[in-house]
Amino acid sequence: MPSLFYKTRFIIAVLLSALLLATSCKKTKETYVANVLEQYFESNILNRDFKVKYASDEGTDITTQYDGWVFRLLKNTYYDGPMTAKKGSLVYNGTWSSNEDFGKLVITINQPSVPTEFTFLNRQWRFEEKAIPVMKLAPWGSTAAKVLHMERL
Repeated sequence: MPSLFYKTRFIIAVLLSALLLATSCKKTKETYVANVLEQYFESNILNRDFKVKYASDEGTDITTQYDGWVFRLLKNTYYDGPMTAKKGSLVYNGTWSSNEDFGKLVITINQPSVPTEFTFLNRQWRFEEKAIPVMKLAPWGSTAAKVLHMERL
């Protein structure tokens, strides 16, 4: 009888240990994935200069409207911050934000009077590719034929 009591306690202890181990590993993995995404975004996109390599609005190539413009996303947190658009001595300020998996990029260049070509940029974008040096973007939640490719300088 005492051996049955000890065997039962041993089995319960093993099961609890396995359960604890299984749940603790899952949390570590989720945290690790988030940190990898944040590190990738910070080292490849934040505080880096980008130019418009290609822009298409409903099939019309509008890339030349952005000749000479340099865009930079600055870090407030991993998910938002200020943004600048520079061309020579002209500087426009705005903001950017992203969601937790960095699949979405919201651009808002919001000074009172900005060039009309920035209307195309001011929207919610989704990443089609983040294969640096080129970010390939398309409208978030829309099938509109708009394409934006930004190349890191």
